Amino acid sequence: MYVLDASAFIHDFHTDSQIASIPMVREELEDESAYRFDALEGSGMHMHIPDAETVERIERAARETGDFEELSRTDIRLIATAFELDAELVTDDYAMQNVADKLNVTVELIARDGIDEQRTWTFQCQGCGREFDDNHDRCPICGSGLARKNPK
Repeated sequence: MYVLDASAFIHDFHTDSQIASIPMVREELEDESAYRFDALEGSGMHMHIPDAETVERIERAARETGDFEELSRTDIRLIATAFELDAELVTDDYAMQNVADKLNVTVELIARDGIDEQRTWTFQCQGCGREFDDNHDRCPICGSGLARKNPK
């Protein structure tokens, strides 16, 4: 079973496994992601409210890791839900991942750290210094090796 954070709905996470979430996640969503939540809830997504004792346990763990101030009430309850249901937590939130790891809750990442910008690499000859848009085994001019070069 997977417990879905808001980012799962934002990034249109798909699985054939059973899914669960908490009502507080719906409050964080807008537009298409809110419709995804509603559709999944209507088609059988399990809605869970964790026990107060479990929430307190998650809060203690978050204080121990130093992540408590970074987590919202929703985040804490999502971790608690995954803990209670023995489920995988689907999130990209670093603080949630850190606390989940402390509690041995498995995390499924959605959209890992991506690139900051798109780059189109060029290739520069190590011998004559000429630049090429395409990579070759060797420089067609002098025969030296090519190295990838940041186009900036």
